[in-house]
Amino acid sequence: MAAKYKRILLKLGGEALASPDGFGISPHMAEEVAAKVSAIRDLELEVAIVLGAGNIWRGKDGLVHGMDRATADHMGMLATVMNALALADALERMGITTRVQTAIEMRAFAEPYIRLRAIRHLEKGRVVIIGGGTGNPYFTTDTAAALRAMEIDADLLIKATKVDGVYSEDPHENPDAERFDRLNYMQALEMRVGVMDATAISLCMENDLPILVLNLWQPHSLERAVKGEDIGTLISR
Repeated sequence: MAAKYKRILLKLGGEALASPDGFGISPHMAEEVAAKVSAIRDLELEVAIVLGAGNIWRGKDGLVHGMDRATADHMGMLATVMNALALADALERMGITTRVQTAIEMRAFAEPYIRLRAIRHLEKGRVVIIGGGTGNPYFTTDTAAALRAMEIDADLLIKATKVDGVYSEDPHENPDAERFDRLNYMQALEMRVGVMDATAISLCMENDLPILVLNLWQPHSLERAVKGEDIGTLISR
């Protein structure tokens, strides 16, 4: 079965690459994530990826100790590039051609993010991994994912997490929390859903970009998603 979409942007938390203790970069986990990306690439789908940095640095930890917010965010941007390089390496070792692009220039080991260049790479079948967030402090990597998805004209933004959708409450704290198959943007904003920040959802709403929240570690979840099967929670108009 072919993919329903031509081009997607996959948003991954840095924790997807973390060691079992939740920190650092595990080469084994990078390979597992790369295998999942490879599986959807086999469906002749164009894939761009934005990564978070929670496995290396959380800016809020610095803020608790009085760190300047811009400095903390700049450190997070650097950490996302480390994750991007690790995932790119794992994909390349599987025979998938990648390009790492960054919002802040680091020409020694990554291309600067240029919208048309990113699109051209995607059209040539390369996986584009975009690091550095938006390049500006005070914006999350969720917002960066929404922004880049719109810039490259993606058909769908997939937010891959450890939960299988959006719930009325944290399902780990309340096993009776209600799970939603579909939400519109305003419902998601009013609920203050924890899986994605309000700025990212608002950007998607203004540009009619659907968001699919799913569990990355559920078997074949990404393949099912790009084939258009019912999985996770779809946030759309």
